[in-house]
Amino acid sequence: MTIVGKTFAVAALTASFALPLAAQDAPSSMTISTASPGGVYAVYGEGVAQLVTDVVGIPTSTRQTQGPAQNLLLLKAGQTELAMTTSGPAFEAMHGELELAPGEEYSDLRALFAMYPTPFQMIALAKSEISSLEQLDGKRVGAGPRAGTGGTYWTRWLDRMGLDASLQYGGIGDQASQLADGRLDAIVTAGGIPHPSLSELENTQDVTIFGMSDETLSNILKSNPYAVAFTIPRGTYNTPKGDLATVAMWNFVVADASMSDDVAYEITKAVLEGNDRMITVHSAAKDTLAKNILKNTFIPLHPGAARYYKEIGLSIPDAIAPGTAG
Repeated sequence: MTIVGKTFAVAALTASFALPLAAQDAPSSMTISTASPGGVYAVYGEGVAQLVTDVVGIPTSTRQTQGPAQNLLLLKAGQTELAMTTSGPAFEAMHGELELAPGEEYSDLRALFAMYPTPFQMIALAKSEISSLEQLDGKRVGAGPRAGTGGTYWTRWLDRMGLDASLQYGGIGDQASQLADGRLDAIVTAGGIPHPSLSELENTQDVTIFGMSDETLSNILKSNPYAVAFTIPRGTYNTPKGDLATVAMWNFVVADASMSDDVAYEITKAVLEGNDRMITVHSAAKDTLAKNILKNTFIPLHPGAARYYKEIGLSIPDAIAPGTAG
């Protein structure tokens, strides 16, 4: 056999090893469900979709939604292959407590990798003189999409605080425009930092970005076991003069248990080993690290993802090991 012939033979042999995943286990295309335009989910999701398309070889596109709760419903119904979610909605979906699907337990939810923490954030026009949650009583407040993490939890938390705010729901990009126009007094949201819409607002408007009081933070942590204390560091945004205290929930990319192990493995590997590329998409991806899967304390890992973590020497706690779903 000639050298050229050997070269083609080796190429053909290499290709033959790549065919089984593409031809047998993998879908012809996939979607990853994100959230409304203007938030970190939409930007981050585009990065994941491109990585999976380019590295795994499965054409993947994003699907705009109202956020985590809707994403989980789409995933359970088989209408999306990948979903982005925060820990709160995931916990509620697994226990049949999701507001969009009460009583329907999602026992086949599986985690692939951790994305980043989602801190709850607050911004108001400076002229409103609002600088605390307690001052939102009687104000017009944007809370993002109704089924999103912000829309879901801010609605509950403000009510428990006894604040009678006039909450408005919709895409965070649209609500940022409404705040700039004076149609809203403030926005309370949840998203990675720096949040694109908040950054744009403070670059074009006179705003106040503020944190939580110690009492409010403590009460929220006591009643929400999937929330954690979080500090938005000084310098994340231009206007705050110091660190901002708030709470956060971790985000995860999840799949249904029906996804093949090989596809789950390749997606997990591609994103975690493509971290440099993800960071160029959004700086929040600096936390998209293999070790941060341990921030997950209750969503069982997909066996394919668990295979990757085992390969790199990460010890998986029993609480999230494959096969732990009730």
